[in-house]
Amino acid sequence: MKKILVLGVGAQGSTIVQRLDEEPSVQEIICADYDSEAVADITKITKKTRGVQIDCRSLDDIIDVATGVDLIVNALPLHFGKQVLEAAIAVGANYQDFSSPTNIIESCECDDCDVCDNYDEKLDSSWIDGIKLMYSDYSKQFEKIGKTAITATGSAPGLIHVIARRLMRELDSCDTIYLFVYEGVEAARFQPFWWSPYTALEDMSESGYAYENGKLIRTPAFGLPIKRSFSELGGEYEFIEHTHDEPVHMGINADKFFKGAKNIYFKYGGVGATFAKPLYRAGLLSRDEMEIDGVSVVPFDVILAHLPPAPKTKKEIQEIIDEGIIADVGCFVVEAHGKKDGKDVEVRIHVSAPSFLECFERASLTAEMYLTGQSGFIFTKMFIEDKYHQLGLISSDMLTDEQVDYYLEFAKKFDITYEIQYGK
Repeated sequence: MKKILVLGVGAQGSTIVQRLDEEPSVQEIICADYDSEAVADITKITKKTRGVQIDCRSLDDIIDVATGVDLIVNALPLHFGKQVLEAAIAVGANYQDFSSPTNIIESCECDDCDVCDNYDEKLDSSWIDGIKLMYSDYSKQFEKIGKTAITATGSAPGLIHVIARRLMRELDSCDTIYLFVYEGVEAARFQPFWWSPYTALEDMSESGYAYENGKLIRTPAFGLPIKRSFSELGGEYEFIEHTHDEPVHMGINADKFFKGAKNIYFKYGGVGATFAKPLYRAGLLSRDEMEIDGVSVVPFDVILAHLPPAPKTKKEIQEIIDEGIIADVGCFVVEAHGKKDGKDVEVRIHVSAPSFLECFERASLTAEMYLTGQSGFIFTKMFIEDKYHQLGLISSDMLTDEQVDYYLEFAKKFDITYEIQYGK
């Protein structure tokens, strides 16, 4: 019987908790969050849970709550990652997060390194160096205590990594990988983002990451547009650069897990990008303080203050649906270019998942909450079923073929399926 700590019980963490509550081999789930109301909400509707209010800025407080657990699921904002990783090591627990922490290294202090050579701003390289430190020093610490840590386990990154690994079986060698995500749910109500508006605008206003010609590089925000016509979208749409983990993890692991790929890009499109692009071009996503008529303001903060939060509760989502859904489309596609049997090959995997309205009917969730939550839970399920044999720290793009097959087979339970297509 397993005891699991879920840190952060917002949209994703609460979904994990509800799934864990159905697992026979799970004895207890500790739900911990600074938001006591969120803790109370999830413990009311589950049977095996115990709620705790916690300030996760304190490593000691996390250790106190985590002592005796088998697994820590970190569903907190990224700047809490270092504390949770170190707490897992201190108590001898396995570890899982949705995206790689940003505070492993607070800043890069080197004069010259292979990462900083590729960037204009050294602050950008600290996140990359932090990921490399997770793969090395932190991995060794988890290996020493005989535990497994896995990072980047949502939908993107997470499910999209698993799909990319599956796609590699269709190639003998790989040159270029494109990861396409289009989120086209549009409501009659002003609702540009279905997840954290802060995170959304932060990602969209920063330079992106790509792996190009065998090196990690920065790419311009909203830059390098590319068009694709996917059947699930019903026409041709534009995808742009967007700050995401995937090119970093997959670039670092390109030789071992991605058939020697030299180019890896994450491409994003949809309602949120269409909304944010003119704001970015007008300088309204700047973090720099400026003075207007004698008043000091930060443009980013002004825009953020005018955006509605992402709906979380059944009541909130129902109200938006009742007012009207204008569009309910999206795509989740991995495309690879390489060689098979000596010939140039282009192959894609298209992922199918329930639509926005279907997700609400099925689980009272938005499509964003549903896909990320269920995708994340399958990685948790693999801990419960002892499917990880790797000791140390891995990312979700480092699963074995057997683990990939288990993941994709289990995903069918949530109507998350895939189709392989060759050619253009």
